[in-house]
Amino acid sequence: MRDTRESRLLLVLLIAIAFALITVDIRGGEESPVDGARQAAATVFGPIENGVSAAVDPVGNAIGAVRDSGSRHDRISVLEKENAALKARLGSDDRTNSRVRQLDAMLKKAGAGQYGIKGAEVIAIGAAQGFSWTITIDVGSNDGIRRDMTVLNGEGLVGRVTTVGPGTATVLLANDPDFTVGTRMEKTDELGFATGQGSRPLSVQFLNGKAEVKPGDRLVTFGSSKDKPFVPGVPVGEVVRVDPSGGALTRTVYVKPYVGFTKLDIVGVVVQAPREDPRDAVLPAKPAKAEPKPTPTVTVTVQPDGTVVDGSGKVVGNVNENGDAAGNAAGDQQDSAQQPDNAADDQEQG
Repeated sequence: MRDTRESRLLLVLLIAIAFALITVDIRGGEESPVDGARQAAATVFGPIENGVSAAVDPVGNAIGAVRDSGSRHDRISVLEKENAALKARLGSDDRTNSRVRQLDAMLKKAGAGQYGIKGAEVIAIGAAQGFSWTITIDVGSNDGIRRDMTVLNGEGLVGRVTTVGPGTATVLLANDPDFTVGTRMEKTDELGFATGQGSRPLSVQFLNGKAEVKPGDRLVTFGSSKDKPFVPGVPVGEVVRVDPSGGALTRTVYVKPYVGFTKLDIVGVVVQAPREDPRDAVLPAKPAKAEPKPTPTVTVTVQPDGTVVDGSGKVVGNVNENGDAAGNAAGDQQDSAQQPDNAADDQEQG
């Protein structure tokens, strides 16, 4: 519309009419004469407003999401940190429980053998001092550790101390090829020498080439002079294979050690030897053998009419219905049942 005198008069007139309608609407209250027009306008323009609102709301939500994204990201970061801390705590709890079990088993072994031990943690493994199978523990001379002391854990013989520092010590493991220990077999007391073979079973040479050895036999340490480097009675392992002696003076067998040398964590250094040889007291208890279940037996009796009844008087069949084979078998049972009666009659007649 062009800006003319008429258009200006029309604009002023429309504004005046609008003010007049507002004044009438306010004064009329609930009975306003323009209420009907308002409802009609709402009916017409309501759907249009809903459509526009539906189109605009996602944009508003997106704007709000962008505005709140910073705080949400911070919250996610906090939750991630809490989850990581929880996982770490659960992991540490599992490790603590495992260590508690290892320590408990080791203390039971020490108690059974009356060994005075100093607990230690394995802090390193590897080729130390030129040895291929060694561990480093977190105790040393300041803790009373000396060279050539026996090292054990809750399973059995771990090795011997070779090098000692103020706060750490190196232990040569029993499966190292340079490791040798005197052994004694359970019950028979056959003596031998066990040598490490890395990841393979220990090789044990018995002094008696004719010694009776079989898989499952168990060995313990024989002990050394003045209990160094080995105290007596520490479990070594179980025999898994026996080589024939072939007339040799000594006999070689292969023993699976009780200790898992690749998963050492808590160990104990024997700082005080037992007053007496514990013999076989430190060996783990053998699992009880399951007794064979008795085979149930059923006694049946054949009646004169061919009916077969069990011991409780229950009818279980009829020889006349089960065929000739069953009849013959039942007849045999009946004959054997009648034999005592015939024998009794013979004695009575005699």
